[in-house]
Formats: sequence, structure tokens, C-alpha cells
Amino acid sequence: MLLRGKTVIVSGVGAGLGHQVASAVVRDGGNAVLGARTEANLAKTAAEIDPDGTHTAHRPTDITDESQCRALAELAVERFGGVDAVVHVAAWDSYFGGLQDADFGTWQQILDVNLLGTLRMTRACLPALKAAGGGSVVIIGTQSAVAAPNEVRQAAYAASKGALTSAMYSLARELGPDRIRVNTVLPGWMWGPPVQAFVTFTAHTENVPEAEVHARLTERMALPDLATDGDVADAAVFLASDRARAITGQSLLVNAGELMR
Repeated sequence: MLLRGKTVIVSGVGAGLGHQVASAVVRDGGNAVLGARTEANLAKTAAEIDPDGTHTAHRPTDITDESQCRALAELAVERFGGVDAVVHVAAWDSYFGGLQDADFGTWQQILDVNLLGTLRMTRACLPALKAAGGGSVVIIGTQSAVAAPNEVRQAAYAASKGALTSAMYSLARELGPDRIRVNTVLPGWMWGPPVQAFVTFTAHTENVPEAEVHARLTERMALPDLATDGDVADAAVFLASDRARAITGQSLLVNAGELMR
């Protein structure tokens, strides 16, 4: 078990990737401290992955609010005695468009969530990570930050995540002396609720079978299947674990080989 006895904060726990990360933490022997804006989503995930409540705790958390970030970190310390890792899943990824139709007011809000929110949550965890003698910060980024897809335009999301990846390098240098590692997972097309919805919507719009839309995505992959939310969660758990003790300042693509760098 990669995370036996470790306590991991997971932000952005909903029905998709956040749920899978939290589930993988508990599966691999860790304690998962869950944060998201919606209490019902937190309670649902906790009940599903840890029915007796032994290895989970949760608190509604908006990562644009520094006091709420601190409260989530404090919950981890109060309940489980410390923090060993934080996995940042929370993000605003539902705004679509490019530069020509950009609403820069919305772009600023997206940056506040995706970039500054992640940094707020990281800073809130630093005292506990340092007290533990080090640990891991895992950022969920996006392949779109390094290679924009043809199918959708998410310029604001990609820009915010690209900025976060750039910040990762500075954080890895700054926090390295405290034995705190900072890495990023870059998912490509990832089979889970958002991509399932895209496939269903596109098939309906074009009046074609969903299998055809799915095949368009997989035909670009080196492997014959899309990566899943679970695959990305497994990568995050590895980077959160001591197995990755010498890895910092790195970006790991989890994309079934669509893009190779």
C-alpha cells in the first residue's frame, strides 16, 4: 500500500477525478481529507469510499477563500495528526472559447480559482507539511496547456493551468529544502464524466453513434484505449507517495500516448 499511514488532502472532490483520487488514497492505505464547495458531494464520496468513516474527513472548501483553505488543512491535523500530501483537483474547467470571444472578467475569475486557488491551498498546507518533515504537492494540470485540442477551445483553462505548471518549477526549488516535492500530472482525453458528456453531446449534435465519436479520440492514441480518471488518480497517488521521493519539478503526461514529449 503506497500511502499506508499517510494523510492526503484532496481538493475538488466531486463525481469525477476528485472522487477517484480520494478513493485511490483510501484504497492504498491513506487517510483522505476531502474539500470541495458542495457538502453533498463530499458526504457522498466519503460514504462510498469509507463507509465507517475511519479514513476520511471532509469540509466544504472554496479555494478562493484563504481562511477556508486553512480550515481544511487544520481539519487534517486535528483528525489525523498532520498532512503528508495534497492533491489539487479543484478547478474551473467549464468555460469554453478562445481569444476573439474572450470575456477577460471571466478569465480573471478562472485564474483566481485555478492558479491562485491552488497556491492558496498549497500555502495553507505548508506548516503541516514542514512539521511532518516534508511531503508532496501534486497538481492536476492538463495536456491542453502544452498542446491545444482541435475539438474544443478552452484557452482560459489552458492558460491558467499552464501558469500553474510554470509556478510548479519555482515551488519545487523554494520548497525542496524542506523536503516538499511539487509535481504536476497532465491528463489528456480522460474517460470520466466530462468526456462522457462530450461524447454524448457531440454524437447527438452530429447525429452519429457515440462509438464513432469515441473512436475519433482513441485513434490518435498509441494505446488502443483512452486513459481514465482512475489512471490519472493512480499517477497522483504515486507522486504523493514515498516511492516518488526523488521526483520533483516534473510534469507527467497521462494520455495513452497521444502526445509524447
